[in-house]
Amino acid sequence: MSAASYGLSGFSAYVPPYRVDLKAWCGWTGNVWDKIRNVIGTGFRVPGIEEDVYTMAANATLDLILRYAIDPQRIGFLALGTESSMDNASGAIIVRGLVDRGLAARGMPRLARDCEVPELKQACLGGLYGIKAALRYLNFDGAGRQAIVVASDIAEYARGSTGEPTQGAGAVAMLLEADPQLLALDLKAGASASSFRHLDFRKPFARFAGQTLPANGRLRDFPVFNGKYSTAAYVDETLAALDLMLAKRGGERGDYFRNLEAVFMHRPYHRMPHAAWALAYLFALGSDGESGRAELNGYCAQAGIDPAKVLTEMEGLAQRAFQPDFNEQLAEPYPLCASLSKVLRESARYREVVDDKMQLGSAAMMEAGNLYSAALPAWIAAGFEEAADSGRELAGHEMLVMGYGSGDAAEAIPARVASGWRTAAAKIGWARALTGAVDLDQQQYEALHDGLAAPGLQPAAKGFLIERVGSRESGSVQDFGVTYYRYLASDSAIG
Repeated sequence: MSAASYGLSGFSAYVPPYRVDLKAWCGWTGNVWDKIRNVIGTGFRVPGIEEDVYTMAANATLDLILRYAIDPQRIGFLALGTESSMDNASGAIIVRGLVDRGLAARGMPRLARDCEVPELKQACLGGLYGIKAALRYLNFDGAGRQAIVVASDIAEYARGSTGEPTQGAGAVAMLLEADPQLLALDLKAGASASSFRHLDFRKPFARFAGQTLPANGRLRDFPVFNGKYSTAAYVDETLAALDLMLAKRGGERGDYFRNLEAVFMHRPYHRMPHAAWALAYLFALGSDGESGRAELNGYCAQAGIDPAKVLTEMEGLAQRAFQPDFNEQLAEPYPLCASLSKVLRESARYREVVDDKMQLGSAAMMEAGNLYSAALPAWIAAGFEEAADSGRELAGHEMLVMGYGSGDAAEAIPARVASGWRTAAAKIGWARALTGAVDLDQQQYEALHDGLAAPGLQPAAKGFLIERVGSRESGSVQDFGVTYYRYLASDSAIG
């Protein structure tokens, strides 16, 4: 990295207090707990009827400002990454308004008047797109300023669907600046990949047809998705972005995998990044010289597969995009490599290049569920907090940040840990954000899932809350569907 580096200097998170224990959920639904725990995780959060993406984003952003003693007047860029917007005209400006209210309640100046307020959306990639936009701002017209990017989402699926155990809700706010205190991001060395995946994962407005506006104004946001295809698309696009990044980098690709300190990827559920990263390592071996091919041939021999056929399957990755015929059964896009991945998974090399590289923060993320655009930032935050707590040394080490958004697009960005990272990491508070959970019973969970008040459940959310939703459609003042908020200034959890 050059001396003029830009990147991340702080994190703060907010998750709703309402928790679904996945072991209990398995008892309600008849799912197998061991499988859910190993593949998905241990729990997820559900927003209360008094919360939405904007209240969660504002809670995380205000906490970031207070936790890192940020001067609000230095913030020239406040971006919101989300796919759970409730307004098609405004987004980050709503977050700004709430944060300004919270700052005023504490006798602090509001955010700078010239602060830019974009919202970015590309499924789960919105948060990382916000980071890239912030870095470009800081590198050009925002020189000498600071930026905040907050990723906030509600991941919800119909009960009984395959996506139900992968739900979640929360927000992560990030401080970005020149000479970052945590992690410098090298956009020039990174790479993007995108392809239109027609029936991967969509949220067409037609989903809302026939819904009655609930008291809190938050319509149910269940996606249209095809799970097996979505998994294949995730793997395919992340492989393409990584392939393009490694082509820029040059050198032995396998060495890059082995020498990385850590990799953080978008995680819709616990095992998904592991599967994609293992395949990526096999593709790296296929692109390397004699040593890489020798290792790949060893896996082929164990699987009884012709290495030449494997190399043919790997060819032209960045120039094509897997597209299924939805009138037929969905085929595995890389069947031979998928078979090799099973062999790799039983080896010591797998523990070295997959498990070890994804260890930081992984256990803490088992409780997070899928946070959509906030999932990747949350994992980075959890990883740095764990490293600081455990005494692990990261200064100067190289990491990789990989984002993904269904539909779809992927990003691969090399990163390097700052020398004084421990001071900034000590302020993150990811574990603190998970404390005070209120475990829901089945009836309470189903009520909140339906947008209703949960029986026997006292509101536990704090900070910014929904007060009411406007209903005036005519006259001199119209506010139908517009949400009004309140701020509990005495909330000890904010700050």
